[in-house]
Amino acid sequence: MRVSVAAALGASVAGVASAEEVSESDTPGAPSVRGDLKRFSTTAFGAEVTGPFVFDDGSLLYSLQHPEGGNPEPFGRAAVGYFSGFQFEFNGDNDDFPEVGVPDTEEKQRQVRSAAGDYEVLVQGKEPIQAGSERLGVPQTPNGTDLTEFEGTSGGYGNNPDCNQFVATDDEGTEGYLFTNWENYPGAISRVPLSRDEPGEWSADTDSEEAINVVNTEPFRDIGGTWVNCYGDLSPWGTMISAEENYSHPRVSYTYTVGDIVESGTGVGKIGGCQFWNRPNPSEIGNALGDYVDDGEIDEVFTIQGSWSQSGIEKLAYYLGAEPVDQTGDGNLATTPIADVYPNPYRYGYFVDIRDPAGDPPNPIKYWVMGRAAWEAPDIQGDRRTVYGCSDGDSKGIYKFVADEPIDEYDDTDDIAGTLFAPKITNDAANAAEAGERNSPAQTPLDVEWLPLGSATNGEVESWIAEYDDVTQADYLETHADTDWQTDPAAAVREADLEVIRNGNRNYITNEEIVEWAAQYEENGPAGVDEELRRVPFLETRAAAKEIGASIEFNKAEGVDSVDDSEPGDFVYFGISELNDALADDEGDVQLDRVDGGVVYRAELEPDYNVSTLEPVITGPDFTDSPEDADDALRNIDNVYTMRDGRVLCCEDGFGGPARSYPNDGLYVFQPNVRLDVSSVAVGQGDAVEAEVVARNVPEGIAGGEFTVSVADPDVVGITSASYPDSVGLSEPPTVTDDGATASFRFADVDDAMEPADTDFTLATVTLTGRGAGVTDIDTAGSLDDDDGEAVDVEARSGLAITGPANVGSGGDSPTDPDGDGYYEDVNGNGRVDYADVELLFDNLESDSVASNARAFDFNQNDRLDFDDVVSLYAEVN
Repeated sequence: MRVSVAAALGASVAGVASAEEVSESDTPGAPSVRGDLKRFSTTAFGAEVTGPFVFDDGSLLYSLQHPEGGNPEPFGRAAVGYFSGFQFEFNGDNDDFPEVGVPDTEEKQRQVRSAAGDYEVLVQGKEPIQAGSERLGVPQTPNGTDLTEFEGTSGGYGNNPDCNQFVATDDEGTEGYLFTNWENYPGAISRVPLSRDEPGEWSADTDSEEAINVVNTEPFRDIGGTWVNCYGDLSPWGTMISAEENYSHPRVSYTYTVGDIVESGTGVGKIGGCQFWNRPNPSEIGNALGDYVDDGEIDEVFTIQGSWSQSGIEKLAYYLGAEPVDQTGDGNLATTPIADVYPNPYRYGYFVDIRDPAGDPPNPIKYWVMGRAAWEAPDIQGDRRTVYGCSDGDSKGIYKFVADEPIDEYDDTDDIAGTLFAPKITNDAANAAEAGERNSPAQTPLDVEWLPLGSATNGEVESWIAEYDDVTQADYLETHADTDWQTDPAAAVREADLEVIRNGNRNYITNEEIVEWAAQYEENGPAGVDEELRRVPFLETRAAAKEIGASIEFNKAEGVDSVDDSEPGDFVYFGISELNDALADDEGDVQLDRVDGGVVYRAELEPDYNVSTLEPVITGPDFTDSPEDADDALRNIDNVYTMRDGRVLCCEDGFGGPARSYPNDGLYVFQPNVRLDVSSVAVGQGDAVEAEVVARNVPEGIAGGEFTVSVADPDVVGITSASYPDSVGLSEPPTVTDDGATASFRFADVDDAMEPADTDFTLATVTLTGRGAGVTDIDTAGSLDDDDGEAVDVEARSGLAITGPANVGSGGDSPTDPDGDGYYEDVNGNGRVDYADVELLFDNLESDSVASNARAFDFNQNDRLDFDDVVSLYAEVN
């Protein structure tokens, strides 16, 4: 094998651990996959794989993000391309494409490769559009000057295409607009007409008047523009949603809290980058620390999380119309502040919905009410109310927002109302290090409780943000320094820096306000905080969540997605690019073995679209693993994209890291194992209820199989009958044991009922009769064969059966569960839930009939019976 390009060029990426830096080895289950993982493509040297999108016809595109310029054309320039001559078959099976081999020569490492289809470029960064007055992916000032004309870094305008979403304008899905995020600071989003011809080939029209950088329009300037547009989503209502990856938002660095700063009386070693947002030359604060240490003003040089990403803030000001100033002064200090137009930090770090994609110009809105973070991606569920989002970077969060009504049904987007949630990891196995152990992330699910941070409307949050619109760099100096900056700018910057490091930036929400919000939250709950403090969790989301003990420990949460129009029972996939740092230290709620190659979790949507358990399905390699183990493993997951047949595209962002024999990132396709599920049920004593047995993630080509359904405790419920649906072809009559504990089934799919579109297939129904109050598991086990006679991997998933208590108090009927949620709200059994049920529960809270069936009446879901269960039932009645 020839020497790889990485070795030849000495390639490395800042922030990627080397094998020498990683002390762990042989983490159990690293690497591993619960399903099938197959490499579809490797990208060109230097590039990440980002922005996957699958068209209705099965065509695939992705972005060639920041490739190395020495690659041969067309792979040496940033681009978006598709794989000509290939379409996914949506049959749930990875057999629809051959696997591409590892790039074991320099020639292979310098190009985009696939064993299925040829990568054809659709658009390239900096390509002329609008008759040459603009360049694709390059934002401009209001007078049409490219921001590349100004000094300073920006992340590389036109070099970082990330998310791609195709918004169709015809019923066939063959014409529409390609929206692309350009991951720069300030950010950019482009729109280019895209169409497919009769032979099935796609082409972009960059010469069209409709090909524009949408950020260079007045509606975008009116909302402040954008900041680091990363990944995104296609909304259920057919619009592009772009995520702003605001790496500058950390209030505190890494695992610290604002309370740590207030308690210690100084931010030295703890303060985060957002506190220097309106500092003249803000990204230079890190270098200035060295001067302050040398002069004895502070006692240590430390990393200010997020400060590196602030180097484009002045360019954002120019984008908004500020007059350029001389900021080339003496070293880190002597700079001229921008005092006219300056961006408000609270306007960046949101999901941007382009509500009128075909408009001239399009109409953008920001979902202020969904929280402010370094958003990598959103995922809007099929209820159109529930949104999961992941925030990229070290010690960050995954968050949830639930709207009061479907988001697209609000006539005025200012009226969008809902509640923002942060995660709390609750299971002991996740933090076993406290007991002298440390579990493998490959073998340890994470149980999630969602902590409500606050409720508001989109318009309310925007009004709070607007209060900070007039803050400029001059305010940084005038508020925090006694020295007149016009007389001695260097001394003023120095004095202001030291004050902000010690006591925080008073131009924005203060440290004391965040700590006071948390104190009131703990005492009164999220609805009981002072009106002036309601803004805190929406504008300072990460800091607020950390302050109340949420598990803000995720490192590089870079992907979240589910199938379009998701339903309960479907999966949401979360990609964690690196499982290290706060996830693998000796503090917090998560203390697991370190796996620098990352983990992909999946979570099943519950009836209310909540997720409560993250189970690992793909674990990357340790960076001490050998190439033999790491070459074919998924390393450093970035974007995830769930196709309509349940398979998941997995994109890598691990270029230059150790372990592999080659440096290239790749795109993999994950095919989950077939799952054999049985539904959970609640039943009254002596009553009967049906439970379905469903095979999920079924690929095309299942020939048949056999399976069983068993009740762990037949004294609670017993199986009294079983049957097949009509769609099951050839079957052996099901048998039920005399004690009602087990039903057995055997079938053959002779009618090919398991079509590609039927990734969920009902195999059988069992009738369960309640025999005695209690709770018991319903277990499944089975085996399936494919059309080639090969065994198919099957994961069995248990259900739960709850038999309700006998009558409560004297007389009356047995309680019932009207809504099937496993809780018996109809305490008196009269078929409705009303105040009489509340009174009956209150009067009999300590009775044997209630105490012996605490699970049925645990309405506050705290795993015990208490008076708050009465209060919770009363709240439901009212």
